[in-house]
Amino acid sequence: MVHRLIMKKGIDLSITAWNDVKEEIFTLAVLPWGATEPHNLHLPYGTDAILSKDIACLAVEKAQAKRVKSIVLPAVPFGSQNPGQTDLPFCIHARYDTQRAILTDIVTSLYRQGLRKLVIVNGHGGNNFRNMIRDLAIDYPDFYIAVSDWYTVEKAADYFTVVGDHADELETSVMMHFHPEWVLPLEMAGEGESKSFSIPALRNKQAWIPRHWTKVTTDTGIGNPKAATAERGKRFAERVTDVLSDFLVDFAEAEMENLYI
Repeated sequence: MVHRLIMKKGIDLSITAWNDVKEEIFTLAVLPWGATEPHNLHLPYGTDAILSKDIACLAVEKAQAKRVKSIVLPAVPFGSQNPGQTDLPFCIHARYDTQRAILTDIVTSLYRQGLRKLVIVNGHGGNNFRNMIRDLAIDYPDFYIAVSDWYTVEKAADYFTVVGDHADELETSVMMHFHPEWVLPLEMAGEGESKSFSIPALRNKQAWIPRHWTKVTTDTGIGNPKAATAERGKRFAERVTDVLSDFLVDFAEAEMENLYI
């Protein structure tokens, strides 16, 4: 059974008709952004876009209960990939310029329609929107964009036994909560074992280069998903969306000329 939020009009624009919104006044829009890539052997290619949209929808539902009117735009399914990852079948890489063009067109459309606030709910670690947002702040100085990597809103170690960073216990648990029918049996999943950098500064994140994915992991996962449960996923998703819904309310109601104290 598909999770109820995916089928809720007035929250998910993808299944909302113009008749449902033409008389409404929306304070802000929420844009889920993911990627298309393998997620170990047991999760869908679209996991990052699917979960960012589910989290966005639940946060918007909670914010609407606090009388803040916002809506979730269709999720962008393409993200930036690491070297070697696009060697794998159907892994799609979206260049920085591609993502920037998509975001610019979305902002241009919303601006023309009178909106002035957008929240990106990001579900993919390879996506980085900060410079795009800075550029758009120059072009649209009265349009405000915030971004949240939903999977970092709460500390994963407080909820899960094994903390990874791709197709791990966290992502698997949250997908089991929202869409258990899309998760293959965990005995089919790989162990999510991965290699670290041999250079200490790279390993300790004092310096950075992109990981060559197929040299780092054999099953595309980083972090063992075997202990994942829907109950842990629900607990994490509920807390994350509590925090995000509070932010949506604060961001929607904020007078931007008084943003700093």
